Amino acid sequence: MSRRRYKRVLIKLSGEALSGRQSSGLDAATLKYIASEIGQVCATNVEVAVVVGGGNFFRGDTFSSQGEIDRTVADQMGMLGTLMNALALQSALESHGVTVRVQSAIHVTQVAEPFIRRRAMRHLEKGRVVVFAAGTGNPYFTTDTAAVLRALEIEAEVLVKATKVDGVYDKDPKKHTDAVRYEKVSFQVAIEEQLGVMDQTAFTMCREHELPIIVLDFNQPGALLDAVAGGRTGTLVGGD
Repeated sequence: MSRRRYKRVLIKLSGEALSGRQSSGLDAATLKYIASEIGQVCATNVEVAVVVGGGNFFRGDTFSSQGEIDRTVADQMGMLGTLMNALALQSALESHGVTVRVQSAIHVTQVAEPFIRRRAMRHLEKGRVVVFAAGTGNPYFTTDTAAVLRALEIEAEVLVKATKVDGVYDKDPKKHTDAVRYEKVSFQVAIEEQLGVMDQTAFTMCREHELPIIVLDFNQPGALLDAVAGGRTGTLVGGD
């Protein structure tokens, strides 16, 4: 089953992905690895944007559910966590010779550009990686939703969801040894079988706007490059 090669992609990275084997914070070796993997893709003249989460620093929904912090405030704190991750990723990528711009959905002009769609697209056209921080800038929306929103705004051809699992399975592979990985699955099947590709709001947006998703294991060296180049790494959701 053939896939296509993509020219412009958006990568969704969780905050936890940047912490490596640590329980929280940032891991230098992991940052170096992530920057290397993204740098390999950039070297093939693919235009790359990234949305990064902030769960390695703060998860707003966790604290607000416990009644300790108001949900809006907690989500705003989470946005600041994504900003720290974006700056760390920028520095790591630059050490690999990649030109990077960080754009934030909240105003922090001393450390990042404000999100401006046309400027972001111009950066991509010039071969710069754009890292989007602070989610959508609004509480109650996940960074999955922010990733889909930014992908649509910059006219990305695919959204790559970087996870710790090598694709989408018919059931939890950690609990079931007979779980089967999909190489490709339609949006409809993913909905009917409740495959849990991403949160419902984000997934619905992808389906409505026919934005394909590739779910892959980012810890597998070369997986990102292979997927973007049209290989069979991970699971392609949609893309018909």
